Amino acid sequence: QVQLVESGGGLVQPGGSLRLSCAASGSIFSIYTMRWYRQAPGKQRDLVAGISRDGSTNYVDSVKGRFTISRDNAKNTVYLQMNSLKPDDTAVYYCNADIQSVPTGYLIGYWGQGTQVTVSS
Repeated sequence: QVQLVESGGGLVQPGGSLRLSCAASGSIFSIYTMRWYRQAPGKQRDLVAGISRDGSTNYVDSVKGRFTISRDNAKNTVYLQMNSLKPDDTAVYYCNADIQSVPTGYLIGYWGQGTQVTVSS
């Protein structure tokens, strides 16, 4: 079974930075698009950033210029560098990846368990 494990969340002051990581493991043939979502209490889960296998990226407007998504295909890992953090960035952050697994060959969207990011003074 494929698993996504996130790390790097925590408590940070406004204006601070965090770097989230999400590593995929298991019976993986290929990983396609990888994404970061976030969900604040009482709100829906929203897409924050995505990155294709060739490195093309997209971001929600509220994080453009502050967050950077990247990936290391050799490590099956996606990162989210979060700078100039604001209280509104407080949420549980989830990684998501479209993964073709073996031996089934199915392309399935997988989710990590989530990591808490709290921006507060």
